[in-house]
Amino acid sequence: MILAGMEDEDKWLAEGIAGIQHNAFYMHRALDANNLRDALKCSALMLSELRTSKLSPHRYYDLYMRAFDELRKLEMFFKDESRHGVSIVDLYELVQHAGNILPRLYLLCTVGSVYIKSKEAPAKDALKDLVEMCHGVQNPIRGLFLRSYLAQVSRDKLPNLGSEYEGGEDTAMDAVEFVLQNFTEMNKLWVRMQHQGPVRIREKLEKEKNELRDLVGKNLHVLSQIEGVNLEIYRDTVLPRVLEQIVNCKDELAQYYLMDCIIQVFTDEYHLQTLETLLGACPQLQPTVDIKTVLSRLMERLSNYAASSPDVLLEFLQVEAFAKLSSAIGKVIEAQVDMPIVEAVTLYVSLLTFTLHVHPERLDYVDQVLGACVKLLFGKPKLKDGRATKQIVALLSAPLEKYNDIVTALSLSNYPRVMDCLDDVTNKVMAMVIIQSIMKSNTCISTADEIEVLFELLKGLIKGLDGTAADELDKEDFNEEQNSVARLIHVLYNDDSEEMLKIICTVRKHIMAGGPTQLPFTVPPLIFSALRLVRKLQAQDGNVVGEEEPATPKKIFQLLNETIEALSSVPSPELGLRLYLQCAQAANDCDLEPIAYEFFTQAFILYEEEVVDSKAQVTAMHLIIGALQRMNVLGVENRDTLTHKATGYSAKLLKRPDQCRAVYACSNLFWVDEKDCIKDGERVLLCLKRALRIANAAQQMANAVTGTSGLVTLFVEILNKYLYFFEKGNPQVTSAAIQGLVELIINEMQSDSTTPDPASEAFFASTIRYIQFQKQKVGVVGEKFGPIKV
Repeated sequence: MILAGMEDEDKWLAEGIAGIQHNAFYMHRALDANNLRDALKCSALMLSELRTSKLSPHRYYDLYMRAFDELRKLEMFFKDESRHGVSIVDLYELVQHAGNILPRLYLLCTVGSVYIKSKEAPAKDALKDLVEMCHGVQNPIRGLFLRSYLAQVSRDKLPNLGSEYEGGEDTAMDAVEFVLQNFTEMNKLWVRMQHQGPVRIREKLEKEKNELRDLVGKNLHVLSQIEGVNLEIYRDTVLPRVLEQIVNCKDELAQYYLMDCIIQVFTDEYHLQTLETLLGACPQLQPTVDIKTVLSRLMERLSNYAASSPDVLLEFLQVEAFAKLSSAIGKVIEAQVDMPIVEAVTLYVSLLTFTLHVHPERLDYVDQVLGACVKLLFGKPKLKDGRATKQIVALLSAPLEKYNDIVTALSLSNYPRVMDCLDDVTNKVMAMVIIQSIMKSNTCISTADEIEVLFELLKGLIKGLDGTAADELDKEDFNEEQNSVARLIHVLYNDDSEEMLKIICTVRKHIMAGGPTQLPFTVPPLIFSALRLVRKLQAQDGNVVGEEEPATPKKIFQLLNETIEALSSVPSPELGLRLYLQCAQAANDCDLEPIAYEFFTQAFILYEEEVVDSKAQVTAMHLIIGALQRMNVLGVENRDTLTHKATGYSAKLLKRPDQCRAVYACSNLFWVDEKDCIKDGERVLLCLKRALRIANAAQQMANAVTGTSGLVTLFVEILNKYLYFFEKGNPQVTSAAIQGLVELIINEMQSDSTTPDPASEAFFASTIRYIQFQKQKVGVVGEKFGPIKV
């Protein structure tokens, strides 16, 4: 049916154009013959084609433009009085006798244009006469195009200041009155379009109506171009009359379009000086009008205007633009009770953007906007509308982007209250935005009070998850979130030790609210931040700060011990063990033997009770041995206790190769180059022999299993340990022992029961080359390695 309707319109349009062309042909013949009577007759017949009601606005426009082109030629004829021999005054009377009103009025407007140009009558009288006579056409489409024609032919003939048609002091007001009257009547016709047919075609009528909006809007553009329209005329006459028409028409499309036109065509200065009047109309508009877009564009224009000069900014303060905008937005939201939340929030986003551009120094204004948003959302369920939450994120992000300083945002009391209105997912998104802002700007957050507020904002990332949330967790996103929190903790710093301890305690309080999934990410950076403070305190004046000071290493170590203990509930024993060892190393550097010993004890307890995986046990054992090796604060008794435990647990690892490697690693615990008191050659040799026995047992087991290979490597590794201590001067490690071990390895490699292993063979060959290299050295080293035959 739609396709058939379009085909019918095409046919009717073709017929109308053919009618115009036909009558225009005879009109031109009459014009060439200077036959006024026939010219008027043919032009009236030509214009009668515009009386059709069959065409849509789009196609009617095509027909109108054909007629418009012909009327321009007719107007040229009317101007040349010598050709038709009739005065312009008589001609103006003559055309009013045309039979049909529509052709009559088109001809009247055409002659009226010439009449005004001739200056035989005041322009204001002719224009008043024409605009009144156009009342005779009340069909919306025909009337709109007729009045559009009137506006077109009179545009350059308005009695404007400085124009050739000026008539006195009130000239500009005459022009304004004409344009306003024509605008008012055009708007009435335009609004009526939607009500000219049955309800079933209402959508089609709405579309057609939208196509004609520019015809009405051009009047406002003309008004803005009238030279004589100053601020006083605009404020007292133009704006009130236009707004009255907009409000009274009660049409959604007309109100939205015309409000937007006002904002676009008139100057920023006028908007600023008449802001209260313009905003006063907004709450009176229909509830369905997209007022958020209208106000957003107004605030955007005003923002750009404010940036033009300091003097303009002073005007904004004088007219109290922010207060007026804020009040208007509140009234609009109150008036439109069914306004979607997303639109209301969008209004506040625009107001905040305006505030940050025009009054960036007024944090009270910024906080006021946030407070209004809180009031809007208070008592409602947490936002889950994606568009609305996106706007809230934009609202909260704007201060961060403007000030590039989270500390400023933290001073806004309503900032966290807005975040509380977000659902959990969006709260996390906003928390990530905040962290990214801090990291990007390298902001230094250096007080416990600021961090208290900050971590309140980040609680969506930090707090523990319930069972349902944990099941739905996206592991990759979660890891990124928690790593971001960890990076943030690393950058929190204050030079003042006492304040830094407060910061650590504040952060600890918040991250301890996290669950087993969060703590492994957040506890380590807190521990290392605290250890950094410990080392700073230890370095001050070369001494540890006294006990009377609030921030002391002992106090911090106590806090660290309690913090790491929390990981036992996660459980994350491997991580806890690593952190205990880090703390032990720090206590060693601070010369606090009891504390270092306590941390090692805790590490061993974790190892005994919690670390059950065999691979994890191997890693943990080597970490313990390495950390213990670096300890120099331990007394003989404490060190013996810990080394005894280390060697004992090493020998109890599940797999013999792991036992062997851990045991020979323990040999380093009894020989420390830097300390003569820890050079126990016998115990070193005991460890190496024990490792050798374990390697023998492992090799015998391997020989019993067909196809097993690679355990000869253990012997080569032990050989390298022997060589290490031999070079270090351990008297218990002799060249004979090394010689015997070399021969043992050669025999094992040549044994029929051993499967060749290229890696072991290459390792052994490299070790032999090293021995040969040492033998060739001149002096003590060469003599020492001389007895070894390879």
